[in-house]
Amino acid sequence: MLKERTAHTNRIKGLLHAQGIRDAEPLKPRFLETLEGLRTGDGRELPPRLKEEIVREHERLCLLSRQLSALEATSRAEQRAAAPASTEAKVVQLAQLKGIGLVGGQGLVNEVFYRDFDNRRQVGGCIGLTGTPFNSGNRERDQGISKAGNNRARQLAVELAWLWLRHQPDSELSRWFRERVGDLKGRVRRIAIVALARKLMVALWRYLLTGVIPTGAVLRPSL
Repeated sequence: MLKERTAHTNRIKGLLHAQGIRDAEPLKPRFLETLEGLRTGDGRELPPRLKEEIVREHERLCLLSRQLSALEATSRAEQRAAAPASTEAKVVQLAQLKGIGLVGGQGLVNEVFYRDFDNRRQVGGCIGLTGTPFNSGNRERDQGISKAGNNRARQLAVELAWLWLRHQPDSELSRWFRERVGDLKGRVRRIAIVALARKLMVALWRYLLTGVIPTGAVLRPSL
């Protein structure tokens, strides 16, 4: 539904952009009222058929927005009433950390933290973020991460690692990343973000297990 909402928004913007109108915000209140006053790049009124198409797209967009709002309200109500140690309670606990929303928290719990782990290596192995060393005779080298775990969880872990850098800049994990990467770009940065994702998943596992907040992390207000 989020992708569909984005598609309708981009469609409306694209139709107007083709007429030289570049500052339209379809999700803002009273958008249809402002539509009547819009003019093309050469000062003409919008063609009637074009306005009709935009109105139809906007109706679909508003319907999706209302449905999403209702779903989010229901989800928040269920999570506030979550039983201790339930999956919903884990989602709420994760979402209390800045940089992790309810959707990301649900993804982590559904893909990874519904299981019980004995150590951090099991956490990394579940996501496929453990190294694969190669030893043969006198030759020893690292073949990179295994990628043998849950692909969806691995993608989510890397995405959350980037969000963690943005929303938790003063945390110990973010400082660790900056000390090793600095201003470097490209391959070094991509390798480091995978390492950060592994460390972050281990820190979140400990957070759910013991309640110990990752060092330097900031909590958001209660949901």
